[in-house]
Amino acid sequence: MSATFENYASREVTLRSFIYAWMFDQSNPNNLQREFDKWISILIIANLIGMLTEHIPAIYEPNKFLFHVFDQFSLAVFTIEYLLRLYVAPEDSEFGKSRFPRLRYIFSLYALIDLAAILPFYLSSFIAMDLRMLRTLRLLRLLKLFRILVPAVQEFRQLNQGSTFRQQVYALLNPTSTSGKLQELLDSFIVWWVFISVMAVILESVASIHYILNVQFIVLDAIAVFIFSLEYILRLYSCTEDPKFKGLGGRFEFASQPIVVIDLLAIVPFFLETMLHQVFDLRFLRIFRLMRLLKLTRYTTSTGTLVKALRREWPVIAASTFIMLLLVILTASLGFLFEHEAQPDKFENIPQSIYWAVVTLASVGYGDISPITPVGRLMTIVMALVGIGIFAVPAAILSTAFNDQLHKDREMMHAELMRFMKDGSLSDENYEQIMREAQELHISQEEVIVLIERVKQERAEMGQHQLPIAAIREKPEIAFEQFRITISNLRQIATEGNRKQMQELFDMPGRATDDERAIWRQIDRR
Repeated sequence: MSATFENYASREVTLRSFIYAWMFDQSNPNNLQREFDKWISILIIANLIGMLTEHIPAIYEPNKFLFHVFDQFSLAVFTIEYLLRLYVAPEDSEFGKSRFPRLRYIFSLYALIDLAAILPFYLSSFIAMDLRMLRTLRLLRLLKLFRILVPAVQEFRQLNQGSTFRQQVYALLNPTSTSGKLQELLDSFIVWWVFISVMAVILESVASIHYILNVQFIVLDAIAVFIFSLEYILRLYSCTEDPKFKGLGGRFEFASQPIVVIDLLAIVPFFLETMLHQVFDLRFLRIFRLMRLLKLTRYTTSTGTLVKALRREWPVIAASTFIMLLLVILTASLGFLFEHEAQPDKFENIPQSIYWAVVTLASVGYGDISPITPVGRLMTIVMALVGIGIFAVPAAILSTAFNDQLHKDREMMHAELMRFMKDGSLSDENYEQIMREAQELHISQEEVIVLIERVKQERAEMGQHQLPIAAIREKPEIAFEQFRITISNLRQIATEGNRKQMQELFDMPGRATDDERAIWRQIDRR
């Protein structure tokens, strides 16, 4: 629980202070302010999509009532938000010191933006207004995004004072200590565009929808390509800020990474089709736009965890895959042997029988190819039962390895917490780093707080078992024996632990001091 919220808890809590603490206090990281802003942003974007869709008669006319209901719902939400902010204005430090805090809030920039988003629709009840004008004024709702964007931009500029343009671009595209909330907003923006562009590709394949929205699909694809191309160029430009990709060779190394290749493949089909459509028929490349979905692997750690698990368990998975291939070939050969004479059109040769073997062993059983001889059916029963176990082995191995990797990553975060809390407390910078890692590992904020409390308790218990400093100073014999015990424990850790992984941890920048690395090298040699 943050200190800010403890302040609210320590005084008499009114309804007004409770609402402000849980919904609008930006200094309280444990409240609903971030979630509230996120859903308001989604509603604003949904309003924009709705306004654009209204200009398509084939969609708007049959669903006019639904559009009206959504507009009224949005208006109600934005009105409630404005009234709540007006109600809690005396609790805000920016307005609370004023003699008339609510009046001062009303004339603040963000309040005027919020009011502009709803006022025209209430005025229309008293003043005759053109319906088209009223619809146009709904664009003012987009200004509400400034409530989220402006503080994020100000924070980013403050964190990057004195940084070069390339350093700022790198911080904007990659999570760093100077990225701030603006980097998270940019990630969300790109993720949304990935979903939008992929949905457009899917809907474009429906002839009735493509007939109505042909122009819109072209414009949408052009915008998506522009955004993804700009992202790719900026990532390539700023990659040299990472110590691993210095110089021209570093840029080529960065560009050859799988995730960066995916970024390139997401935009290449558009440019190839645009430049070479008069020479070749490249319409088939449009389907490769679905590869944009793979861009989402950049914004989730689940793929990275899966790759780690695959690398670690690859020998076992490779062995089980080899057995699966042998079983497939054996089944296909037996199927050809027993069924070729009875069904020469379906079991024409062994390669053609492989399709039937895979379908049978995987327990799919489409039924388009099936044995009809008694021996062939008996063989199919046996092979299907064997396949249930053999084909399930890789999935079980991968599932177990994935869970183990998640457990290891969480243990790593626990160890990092222990290192951060040497003095029993956690700095704001380290807390933000832990929260970012927790988000990547899909750990809730409540679980992180419990983990921090557990680490504090463990630190306290370790302190109780430590030898008092006075005894070490006054009795060298005790200090000598304590030193020997400590060295013995270190040797046991080096002997019993995974030396390769331990060495990788010591090689990571910032994970250990030079003295700690020197001690590790001395003990590891023994």
